[in-house]
Formats: sequence, C-alpha cells, structure tokens
Amino acid sequence: MRETSLWHGVYPALLTPFTAEDAIDYEMFEKNLLVQIDAGVSGIILAGTLGEASTLSNDEKFDLLRFAKSVVPEKFPVILNIAEQATNEAVNIAIKAKELGADGLMLLPPMRYKASDREVVAYFIAVAIATDLPILIYNNPVDYGIHVTLEMFDELIKYPTIQAVKESTRDLTNITRMLNRFGDRICILGGVDTIALETQLMGAVGSVAGLVDAFPYETMAIYNLAKLGRIDEALDIYRWFMPLLELDILPRLVQYIKLAATEEGIGSEYVRAPRLALEGEERSRILAIIKAAQASRPKLADYKSL
Repeated sequence: MRETSLWHGVYPALLTPFTAEDAIDYEMFEKNLLVQIDAGVSGIILAGTLGEASTLSNDEKFDLLRFAKSVVPEKFPVILNIAEQATNEAVNIAIKAKELGADGLMLLPPMRYKASDREVVAYFIAVAIATDLPILIYNNPVDYGIHVTLEMFDELIKYPTIQAVKESTRDLTNITRMLNRFGDRICILGGVDTIALETQLMGAVGSVAGLVDAFPYETMAIYNLAKLGRIDEALDIYRWFMPLLELDILPRLVQYIKLAATEEGIGSEYVRAPRLALEGEERSRILAIIKAAQASRPKLADYKSL
C-alpha cells in the first residue's frame, strides 16, 4: 500500500514523453503513470529535470498537470516542479498550480543567476507566502550551485507551507544534521538514486527517484523492505540495481532513463532539443547495461502485502 501522508514514500520525477513530431505523448505518459501507481508510489512530480522542464512551456506544464489530475485516483498527490529565474514568475506558477488542482510544489532555487543565501531565502519565502500548497525544497548544490544550508532552513521553517526537502547534497551526514536540528519539522526525501537506500537508513522518510520511471516495482520493493527492516533483502535488489541507478547521476540522464523506460515498454526515446537521442557507441553501451540488468532481474517479494 502507498503511504497516506504527503512527503512519505517514493515520488517518481516523471519523464515527459514526446512524439516524433515533438508534441507531448499523453498516451505514453498515461501508460507510465499507471504503472507507477500500480507499483505503489506515493505520488508523482511533474516537470522536473527528468521531465525536461527547461524545454517545456508553462502551458505544457499546466496541461500535464491537468492531464495527470484527470488520470490519478482521488487524493493521489500530484506535485508540480517550479524552476524559474524570476521570483514573480515562480509565484505566478504556484498560484496557477493551485487553481489547477496541484497537491504540492517542488521548488528549486533561482535559475541562471547565482543568488546569495539571502536572495535564495527571499525567493523561497515569496512563493511560500503566495500559496497554501505544501512545498518541497530541492537542495542540490552539486548540479545547481546553490546550497540551502541549515542556517537558511532556520529562516524557512518559519513558514508552514515549507514542509520538506529533496536532499541531493550527496552528503549523507547532512541528513543527521537536519534531523538533529529540526526533528520532524522538515520531511527529508532522498534525491540521489545511487544513495537512496543509505539515505532512507539514515532517516529519510521517502525519496524522489529517477530510475523508478523504468523500474518502479524494484524501486518500491527496496523502499518497502528497508522500511520493514528487511535490509538484507533490500540490499540484494539494490546491488542488482546499482548499474542502472548510476545512470541517474550522469549528464545525459534524461536520454539514459528514457532508453531504459523504452526497453521496459513504458517510454520512448524521443527527447526535445537541444537534447538529442542517443546514437552509436554511447547508445550501445547504455543499452548493454539495461539489457544485462533485465537478464539478471531479481525475483521480488510480494512487497505490497508485507
């Protein structure tokens, strides 16, 4: 069963599938979404990095939100990512997301401009006071160059809409620092596939996942088994999964995970320019990793009934 509390469990950062004509492929989007729900994910996140947010128009993001809300079961959380460079634009998207039925927001620091700590906090607060939607702060200094520090969270937790963090610092000790300082005031979700299990064991209550887009059942089995303390069983699957999980931390992670989803029959390889589809040696190398994993796939426990 999926968790009933927001910010607990596994949240796929969903891919945005495209057609050969560069339109959003809603049929494939729905196919992948329904498999995620069947696997037992706790909610979904739209228009993140894996969703190719940087190449989607706002109208496309809103259309994805409308469509997802029309497909998912009642009360199933649909989270919209906000990754903007202008504070006013981020605020406007947050307001529109609420109108369209979003259940929460994932919020990145300002894009492009290397904002100071004070500016990042002001940006987050502007969105937090403009909406009553729950907010997940995305803390990823490795990829985005801005570290949301404990001192910044001291300011942010004054605002009740700021409820969770996608912990992508790659520093596992930061989870303990967060828990020591804030207790359960901030829900911690792992944000890096290659340390997802470690993050959970250190105290995270969920994760925002990437390879779940192609392998949702294996992802959920690891999460549920670890939650129940069946660590050896979780580790067996996790070790099998690692060559695939490493695809999530590489520059062309979108193309790699789309290829994996395609091989699983729940995706397509089409990407939107400036990204280009894989070809040649690179495609062959990634495809070999995927096929090797498929050939040695572990037998899963009936994790849904545990």
